[in-house]
Amino acid sequence: MRIEGFVKNSVILAQGQGLIWTLLLGSVSLAISFVLGNLLGIIGSWRRGGFVDTVFPPLLTFFGSFPYFWLAMLGLFVLGFQFKLFPLRHAYDAQLTPGFNFAFISSVISHLILPVTSVVLVTMGSWLLRMRNVMVGVLSEEFITLAEAKALPERRIIWNYAARNALLPNITALGISIGAILGGQLLTEVVFSYPGLGFLFLRSVTSLDYPLMQGLFLMITFGVLVANLIVDLTYARLDPRVRKH
Repeated sequence: MRIEGFVKNSVILAQGQGLIWTLLLGSVSLAISFVLGNLLGIIGSWRRGGFVDTVFPPLLTFFGSFPYFWLAMLGLFVLGFQFKLFPLRHAYDAQLTPGFNFAFISSVISHLILPVTSVVLVTMGSWLLRMRNVMVGVLSEEFITLAEAKALPERRIIWNYAARNALLPNITALGISIGAILGGQLLTEVVFSYPGLGFLFLRSVTSLDYPLMQGLFLMITFGVLVANLIVDLTYARLDPRVRKH
C-alpha cells in the first residue's frame, strides 16, 4: 500500500509540475502568435499592397513550412551553442530555487525565449493568412459600405466593425490551439529539455510508466474539453446572432 501511495503521489507531483511549465510555454507562445498574426492580418488587408501585406505573408509562410523541432534545433545551435546568447536546456538555471524574485523570473524568461520564438515563427503565418483572407471578404460586405457612406472614421470601421467580425473564425481555431497546448509541443520540449508534459510523456514512454501515461492522456483530454467550452462562451459574447439562438 505504501508503494502504491508513493507511486500515486509521484505521478500527481510530476503531472502538476509538467502542467505548469507546459501552460507557461504554450500560453505565452500562443498569445504572441495569435495577437501578432491577427494584427498583421488586419493591417495587411487594410493596406493591401503595402509593406506589411507584401513582406510578411510570404516570409511567415516560409517559416511555417518548417516543423517546430527544426527551427528549435537551429536556434539552439546558432543562438545558444555558437553565440551563447540563450541557455541550452531546462526552464531555469539549476542553481536557483523557484520563487517570486527577480533572479528566478529573469532566468525563466531567458529560457523561454528560444522555444517560444520557434513556436511563434511556425504558427504566426497561419493566423495572419486566415485573418487577412476573412478581412478581405468582410470589407466587401454591405454593412461596411453603409458605414463608409455614413462617413465614419476609417479606423473605427476597420477595428470596430470589420476586425470584430473577421475574428470569429480565428476564435474557433484558437480553441483547437488551446487544447493542443497540453500535448502539441512534445518535440519542442524535448529539444530544449523543457520540463513540460511533452518531455514528461517521452520519459514515461521510454521508462514504460503506464500510470503516468494514463494521467497525461486524461489531462490532455480534459484540457481540450475546457478549451472548447471557453471558445463557445467567447464566441457567443462576440457574435450577437449566437446569443439570440
